[in-house]
Amino acid sequence: MVRKSKTLILAFAGLFLFLLGIQVYFLYKTYQVKEREIYRSVHDRLTNYTDKLEDAGGIKNTDYDDEIHDILVQYHDHLISRSEFLAFFERKRKNTEQQLSGYINRSFEEQGYRIAARIKYTSVTSLTDGAQLISQPIVLYETKNKVVKPGIFNTGRWETSSTSKTDQLRKNSFLVRSRTDFEILNIRTVIFKEMILLIVCCVILLASVLLLYLFTVKNLIRQQKQVEILHTVVDNISHEFKTPIATLKIASKALKKDWNPETLPLIDRQIVRLENLMDQLHESEKGEICSIKAEDWSFFIQDLTFTHPETLFETHISVTTALPFDKNTMETIVKNLCENSIKYGSDKVTVHISNTEGILHIQVSDNGHGIPKKELKNIFEKFYRVQSDNIHNTKGLGLGLYFVRNIVEQYSGTIQVESSIGAGTLFTIQMPYES
Repeated sequence: MVRKSKTLILAFAGLFLFLLGIQVYFLYKTYQVKEREIYRSVHDRLTNYTDKLEDAGGIKNTDYDDEIHDILVQYHDHLISRSEFLAFFERKRKNTEQQLSGYINRSFEEQGYRIAARIKYTSVTSLTDGAQLISQPIVLYETKNKVVKPGIFNTGRWETSSTSKTDQLRKNSFLVRSRTDFEILNIRTVIFKEMILLIVCCVILLASVLLLYLFTVKNLIRQQKQVEILHTVVDNISHEFKTPIATLKIASKALKKDWNPETLPLIDRQIVRLENLMDQLHESEKGEICSIKAEDWSFFIQDLTFTHPETLFETHISVTTALPFDKNTMETIVKNLCENSIKYGSDKVTVHISNTEGILHIQVSDNGHGIPKKELKNIFEKFYRVQSDNIHNTKGLGLGLYFVRNIVEQYSGTIQVESSIGAGTLFTIQMPYES
């Protein structure tokens, strides 16, 4: 049963992780699709504007001022220094930064996008002599929000040329390659806002599956505990039935041989005990707990003496009042301890029962075989029997001491055992009570 339960738990864990993986993969793919859609829409709306900006720079609009072309010619002919060349583009970038940022912010204010854009020249090559004018990209236009990791980009390539009239005609031609980068800085926030309903639905689905599983496992555990309790009750009742049945058999034989006035009360007590045991099988029909009277302790020993005439019982009972303990459970403690002693070789059992300052004391000692020290920690376990050569000759299921310990724990008491091989065993029980 335990192995089967573990297999089911592992199977569910595997399936749940598989389902979780599918959900995560589905959300990831949905995120990618939405990211592409948003970037595509942003790209389509900004491309025309950035193209116009480049046209305004003089590269593709021949009617416009040839300022950039002149700068390229001057730098190529070493008429200006590199710092002056770069400073020109830096001024151009700063002059257009406000305009570009304002346009983009107004265009996507409704969507709440924070967009960074940048147009840069990646290379400028002289077609006249093949000289490279720049060794690294030059930013021509850029928004106040800086591009860190472009989500999408465009590349362009243009040729520009002019003829200079000096001592001789000379054609100045340049091949310019450019790149336009776009980045939505809050793309994750935007997408997660759009996907929040989908994410919540996935979480609810997974949580529902997990809660349903936990609820099922909880019910199974509760049912398993109920089955274990039922087995314990059945084991307890079957064990307790043995003593009154054996006592009644002996009493029946005694009546057949000779009349004894003590036999009928003994039979009555055993019949009552059988009835009480039957009531335990029908919890709804159980009556009130029967408190133990002072004389009941002596009756317990009398019944044992009648059942085991070959054993000497020495009793010291100083209880003189009724105590708030269940009579049936107290009988179970005394008789189980005494019969356990008899099973393991005792021919003399000494019983001390007393009460002082709200504590009930029960001591049962014998002169039996004794219990090895290594066995003492296990003797109260269910179905445990002391390992010995004659174990098969000793009747029992190993339940007596298990029931004794459970009863003592129910009353918040303690039980101690001392034993020596060949010298016997002493059980000491203390159980508190309120007057």
